[in-house]
Amino acid sequence: MTIEEILAKDEKQIFDRKSIHIKPADLSDTLCAFANADGGTVAIGISDKHRRIEGVDYYVEQLNDLLRTPIDFCNPTIPVTTEMVECINCEGKPDHVLLMHIEASPLFHANQADDAFIRVGDKSKKLNFEDRMALMYAKGVRYYEDEPVADAGIEDLDLDFVRDYCKKIGYSKSPEEYLRENKKYITEKDGKENVSVAAILLFGKNPQNFFPRAFIRFIRYDGTEAKVGKDMNVIKDVIFEGRILDQVEKAVDFIKIQMKEKTYLGHDGIFVTEEEYSEFVRTEIVVNAAAHRDYGIKGTDIQIKMFDDRLEVDSPGTFAGMVKKENVRYTHFSRNPKIAAFLKDYGYVKEYGEGVDRMCRELEAIGLPDPVFNNNTFILKTTIMSADRDQRIAGNARIGDENARIGDENARIETSNPWIDAKNAWIEHIKSMRADGLMTAITSSAVIAVLEDLRENQVIGTQDVQKILDCKETKALRIITEMKKAEVIVTVTGQGKGRYILNVS
Repeated sequence: MTIEEILAKDEKQIFDRKSIHIKPADLSDTLCAFANADGGTVAIGISDKHRRIEGVDYYVEQLNDLLRTPIDFCNPTIPVTTEMVECINCEGKPDHVLLMHIEASPLFHANQADDAFIRVGDKSKKLNFEDRMALMYAKGVRYYEDEPVADAGIEDLDLDFVRDYCKKIGYSKSPEEYLRENKKYITEKDGKENVSVAAILLFGKNPQNFFPRAFIRFIRYDGTEAKVGKDMNVIKDVIFEGRILDQVEKAVDFIKIQMKEKTYLGHDGIFVTEEEYSEFVRTEIVVNAAAHRDYGIKGTDIQIKMFDDRLEVDSPGTFAGMVKKENVRYTHFSRNPKIAAFLKDYGYVKEYGEGVDRMCRELEAIGLPDPVFNNNTFILKTTIMSADRDQRIAGNARIGDENARIGDENARIETSNPWIDAKNAWIEHIKSMRADGLMTAITSSAVIAVLEDLRENQVIGTQDVQKILDCKETKALRIITEMKKAEVIVTVTGQGKGRYILNVS
């Protein structure tokens, strides 16, 4: 890594910058956070606020204190490797920046004060008691991917594939040296070489010889439910074997040729193609399953199930570490950090901890609900709803029929306030959009809250929505945009820019 790359790199799940003036006790929080999560790199000698290059060469005492931090301030000691990167400091003098590389640790690490941290995005989060207990439980055993595989030897690994991977990551030694010197792919005990689970799954000539159910199965159903017996409705059933990379690539490509695509002429005269599942969403859901499945569960496989209205992925295992159903969007923990890191090298993992959040944002942008995660015994099920245009048009038609019915009922009832009737009709309309998957539960609840708070003929803007929802401006703007898109509100002229009123027409 060059100084230019260090300066340009954003602080993320696996990277941070720290001043040479940071106290060892404060640095220990970051080191523990990285070790407790996915590992990472800390660049020392750069102001983390202004990215000013301070260097470390002229601060010998501070540098020595920081180098002792993993031993003196972390319990247990955190193994780190260090690297010096040449630079010109802010005073124009030749200097160096120190890189501390921390591996994901199978142990649980705390600082001198017995406070524990974990890396979440670009922050080192202090763990509360409940999360600390969950992480300690998860860290109580070794990673299964590091376990030795009985009767496996280096002859079971594809050294040509390892050589190609070494070229990709810039490793200049031989494939054999890479396997023996990195990430415990091959270890020695009592004079015998042991090949790890991760080595077989990532580099094996035929991983299914050792893990018969370590594959991805794709099942396509005709309809919206799985039927059995004489009513069985399976129309495709394909198994993808081989190394994990092979499985992921084949599965993602196969989903693309099985899903629906709609091409139509847009308003601007340019043809538009809508995919049932976006490239990122369909890739992320498969990669998540392969990277985080529990490979210690050997009696089943990853199953991708495509229905007419949704995509389901069943992955052996449960939520890993401190990840829960409620926090899965923003919390990351690798059950298999070596497998996750390998897939990141091939571009399938962009940034640790961002995948689920980006899936949610992409789905919300087209009016679809967030992914649904459910644990059933030892299977984690992830469900993504289809974005098929015909289904969405049908949903809008149902909403139109419902509104017509509401209108007919209102016509039969003599009301003294048509404005209240319109308001109530819009609330029911939003509920119908949520039921049909055209608006997320969070957005629809916010829109309904705004509607319920409205007074007759009230003109509203962003600040009014902020007060009603007690939210930030960005969320208020998004809710107003959704209300305009659904035609719940219309622009008012003569009241200033960005003013709206309930649509009663």
